Amino acid sequence: MKFFKIAATAVVLATSAVAANAQSSLNEILSSGVLKVGTTGDWNPMTMRDVATNTYEGYDIDVMTALAADLGVEVEFVPTDWKTLVSGVTSGQYHITGSASVSPSRAKAAGYSNSYFSLVTVPLMLKSNMDNFDSWESLNMEGVSVAATLGTTQETQVKQFFPNAEHRIVEAPARDFQEVLSGRADASITSNVEANKLVAQYDQLMIVPVEAGRAPTPVAMLLPQADQVWINYINTWITLKQEQGFFDELGDKWQLTVD
Repeated sequence: MKFFKIAATAVVLATSAVAANAQSSLNEILSSGVLKVGTTGDWNPMTMRDVATNTYEGYDIDVMTALAADLGVEVEFVPTDWKTLVSGVTSGQYHITGSASVSPSRAKAAGYSNSYFSLVTVPLMLKSNMDNFDSWESLNMEGVSVAATLGTTQETQVKQFFPNAEHRIVEAPARDFQEVLSGRADASITSNVEANKLVAQYDQLMIVPVEAGRAPTPVAMLLPQADQVWINYINTWITLKQEQGFFDELGDKWQLTVD
């Protein structure tokens, strides 16, 4: 009798494994020939959308194009925004997202891949305000307004870092730095990766000369939380690409910095 119980258990486990594989996004991608990637198109240099041609470029775009090539499928970039980034992957609108900061709130609903680089948060301001702000503490004052974009990790951070300041939370397609450019906010916070691109793009902007960036955060891809088959594949792919120097080469191409 004991033998039959063990045999029956083995059959159940094997059947469960086959079912899990059949239901995985990996199986769907290989069957359909299309990898669907959720991307916001508004995070320079990670993902940038050309509205005129409806095409994308950036670090994330190169990563996902390479992933699709290794899978032997086509890649389809699905427009999303920061506030719906997680719900898009959990509802099946796309199989995976581009880079997203790792956060406990997102991890409650979605799975993460292994991380492949890290970033920190820094504040931006107009150069004309350089005599007014020179530290994190100088921004945490009554009468000072600091902007962040809805749905980003900076939306939470702006309330943590500046409890005494006014918080201006803007919703995509508007962006936090635009509040600074227009004079509606004294500062905004974003990743150092984006900040370096913004100050190069807009001569009026500068990074507030803080002693150091805050909230060092790993960055990874979001995937369906229960799809371990798909998560395992992506983590294997990331490890292989790291060993081959793929992410280092892309970092140099897109001038990612972690200072």
